[in-house]
Amino acid sequence: METLDVVIVGAGPAGLAAAIAATKAGLSYQVIEKGALVNSLLHYPTEMVFFTTPELMEIGGLPFVSPNDKPSRMEALRYYRRATDTYDLKISFDQKVEQISRAGDAFVVNARHMHGATSSWRGRSLVLATGAYDFANVMGVPGEDLPHVSHYYTAPHPFYRKQVVIVGGKNSAAEAALDLYRAGARVTIVHRRAGLGDSIKYWVKPDIENRIKEGSVAARFNTEVIEITPTHVVVEQDGRRDEIPADGVFLLTGYISDNHLLRDAGIEIDPETCGPRHNAETYETNVKGLYVIGAMVAGKASGRIFIENGRFHGEVAIREIASRSNR
Repeated sequence: METLDVVIVGAGPAGLAAAIAATKAGLSYQVIEKGALVNSLLHYPTEMVFFTTPELMEIGGLPFVSPNDKPSRMEALRYYRRATDTYDLKISFDQKVEQISRAGDAFVVNARHMHGATSSWRGRSLVLATGAYDFANVMGVPGEDLPHVSHYYTAPHPFYRKQVVIVGGKNSAAEAALDLYRAGARVTIVHRRAGLGDSIKYWVKPDIENRIKEGSVAARFNTEVIEITPTHVVVEQDGRRDEIPADGVFLLTGYISDNHLLRDAGIEIDPETCGPRHNAETYETNVKGLYVIGAMVAGKASGRIFIENGRFHGEVAIREIASRSNR
């Protein structure tokens, strides 16, 4: 098996930026992706428009040209495809990494293709850029796996004049509630806490609070979800149970990176953030030669890392790897 300079796991913006940096540095590399290119963006609402400007999403010095002040999800997907083609990045898709091990002075990454075949790659260094949005926080209530229930918000139009229950009280829940309300859905927010989260974007928070105050969006605070049926969401507040009609249910209760691989590789996990311990200057973990970049570095506080700042992590990690290979 060929020993590469670096193996990169994850083909999101951070992983792609790392691959571009490796290309420019003349390092041999391979990107392994469990799904499609920028797979996390596929979970974003289909009609989503980014709040940021195009230039803040650029990687590899490649201009993100858009006629709009704020790019759409489709424009972002097109841009990252173009960046991948421009640099002819080496990416193997539909490869789910199952094991990371050491073999002498190298890392061995074992993955299984979606059709069952297995493959392995060997690298002197390893960069993990697996994101923080592919794994939803599961509630563990009956009915969570029903077909009209989703952990990801999709699009508002299918719910026109329908009853929708949104579980959660942070930014994703607030934005989805506003989008659905404005598309003609009848929306109820269910949140276990006394009010909406303080981390909601400053331009979204007053909007959703005013819609709740005027009754355009219903809200049930201090309320727990007990069960989801094909027609209702069963909730409990102060010991009293009630049923909320629901044609669609979005469980927007947060996401987290997959720490199983990190632990198996010997990376220490911070018990407070649930994120990997790492050097903030180089993104190297306690395992020498193993780096973490992008949203996964923040653990459950992934809201601190966006494309705008996470896109630079790969350049930093590759610069460190390149400097060591030249010593």
